[in-house]
Amino acid sequence: MCDLSPDLKNTESAIILGQGNVALDVARILLRCKTELATTDIADYALDALRGSTIRKVYLVGRRGPVQAACTAKELREILGLKNVRICINEADLATSPADEEEMRNSRIQRRVYELLSKAASAHKDNSYNDQKELHFVFFRRPIKFIPSENGSTVGAVQLEKTALKGDEVTGKQVAVGTGEFEDLKCGLVLKSIGYKSLPVQGLPFDKNRGVVPNLRGRVLSSESETTTVESGLYVVGWLKRGPTGIVATNLHCAEETVASILEDDIKGVLRPPSDSKKHGRTGLVEILKQNNVRFVPFSGWEKIDSKEKMAGQLRNKPREKITTWDELQKAANE
Repeated sequence: MCDLSPDLKNTESAIILGQGNVALDVARILLRCKTELATTDIADYALDALRGSTIRKVYLVGRRGPVQAACTAKELREILGLKNVRICINEADLATSPADEEEMRNSRIQRRVYELLSKAASAHKDNSYNDQKELHFVFFRRPIKFIPSENGSTVGAVQLEKTALKGDEVTGKQVAVGTGEFEDLKCGLVLKSIGYKSLPVQGLPFDKNRGVVPNLRGRVLSSESETTTVESGLYVVGWLKRGPTGIVATNLHCAEETVASILEDDIKGVLRPPSDSKKHGRTGLVEILKQNNVRFVPFSGWEKIDSKEKMAGQLRNKPREKITTWDELQKAANE
């Protein structure tokens, strides 16, 4: 299912561009003890690749400072608690400005993230062992270009520009601006985890600035007229609804809110098509998929996949054994 095969065997250093939850997830996978990973639902092919990995240093690079780190406290706490991993943070980067203090007063999450990073920096300051892996939080840096290795076959370093924070008069937020100072950070692998933004869907209203479909508790709102109205029968959920924020629990709440709106509208009769409607709903959608030879899995098929993965996982003391090819998924769904 995955065609990517990153080379994890010929370098000891990896750079991850970004400091959000996904970036932390990637770093955790690269640094976590493989024995522990073997008891999770990670796919076998991924675990095999990680077992051969020589990566011992991971750098999380962010344009702004620790106060503005885009991760959540829960995700940060998990990675800071990894066994046999030294946390490296430049003490000077932890200095805060009045604007930083104001941000932390207005955001409990930002304050908690900053506190966790500060505590980790102090706890790991004098602890260094030869067999430890390292996780470096690199703040106030933005990538400028990739520098090839000596033989030109892989990346050898990333050129970074030092940044400083400046208040944005429009948004009121602190933004990173370049200082004209540059440095090279050596590595053999670079992974990008930044800049997600939803794309507009033809025919749907779209807020280009926020990258979302305008909505009221999941109900799509029309933005084509002076008076905003609800687009009957249209709903949105996930990042297209609220932007790229949150964790799994956030997605659950987001989905529940939209589903509640659908149920409420159904009870009110809003979703009942008129007798002369040419819309055929789910039946029509299934027919279109079949006409276009689109292979799809109904919910009953997903339940079979879920059951098979969990049963296979039980035999190996794992939550589940993931099925990782489309053909195998189809086979399991149709058994």
